[in-house]
Amino acid sequence: MARTRATRQVYADLLARYGQQVADAFYEALDTIRSGVEVQRITAALANGNIEGAIEAMHLDPQAFNGIADKLRDAYSEGGKVTAEFMPKRLPSGAALVVRFDGRNLAAEAWLSRHSSELITQITTEQVQSVRAALTESMRRGVNPRQAALEIVGRINRVTGKREGGILGLSVPQEAYVRTARDQLASSDPAGLRAYLTRSRRDKRFDRSVTKAIREGKAVDPEIAAKAVTAYERRLLKLRGEVIGRVEAMTSLQQAKHEAYRQAIEAGKLEENTVTKVWRSAGDNRVRHTHEDLNAESVRINEAFQSPSGALLRFPMDTSLGAGPEEIVNCRCDCEYRIDFYANLR
Repeated sequence: MARTRATRQVYADLLARYGQQVADAFYEALDTIRSGVEVQRITAALANGNIEGAIEAMHLDPQAFNGIADKLRDAYSEGGKVTAEFMPKRLPSGAALVVRFDGRNLAAEAWLSRHSSELITQITTEQVQSVRAALTESMRRGVNPRQAALEIVGRINRVTGKREGGILGLSVPQEAYVRTARDQLASSDPAGLRAYLTRSRRDKRFDRSVTKAIREGKAVDPEIAAKAVTAYERRLLKLRGEVIGRVEAMTSLQQAKHEAYRQAIEAGKLEENTVTKVWRSAGDNRVRHTHEDLNAESVRINEAFQSPSGALLRFPMDTSLGAGPEEIVNCRCDCEYRIDFYANLR
């Protein structure tokens, strides 16, 4: 039991470390993109009603996110090595059991390359979608082209010299949240302003100005509203990075753990029928009900767990068999691998 707890703590530490590193790589990619945007060109394109030309001038290139792939490779490699280290050191016969994780294994390389490519494509595509939605709405409302551009890429902080705020990096739903929040703060409607005060990611330092506007029956001062929106955007972006970091680090670690056992079997170090997997939920009231039902379920290593939703997963965070986001996002479950050296004798 003590060894199991120690193992779980090691994986928890890896998840925390690489989750933050992946998130940081995401933020750094966005800083790189912001530093390369051509605001004048974006403004000119918008003045001519050319949304696609404006998007092109933002240079939302997939290559900007390659740092994320590098961090995923690090997490995958270390996760596999740690898994191999935690395997038993000796067989029942007394012979040594030496297992080493090979991050250059063809199957390992193929998964990492495919997953990283799909992730970066997904992030880039979503960026283009959220930017297009924001620009389309700005044009519909007749927003000044330069203002519309800055609402996308952010404004330069005179202290840091970097652009801050803007909807770059946000998901499509988050872009819509920002748009609605901006409208609420610009409105003199008390209902809309009160609705803004229900946003959990708002910066509460501006609440006094909002309540004052409600009392006076007018909109929030434009300068204060702009600062409140920028703060809201920053917090949403932080959340976005944290979610990407945790989900992707967790996915890499779970995949690496499975791959380490697969390699041991492929190398003849372990017999396939001696290895089983046990689903372990986080064990609290935040666990999704489908994973509560999976808790403690055991299957052979080459079999899949079946969620009550019908989804099949080889291990938590696995999407290779078609499991969707409802089974993946914010999952904190783990997969415990067990070796029964006496299975063949029985």
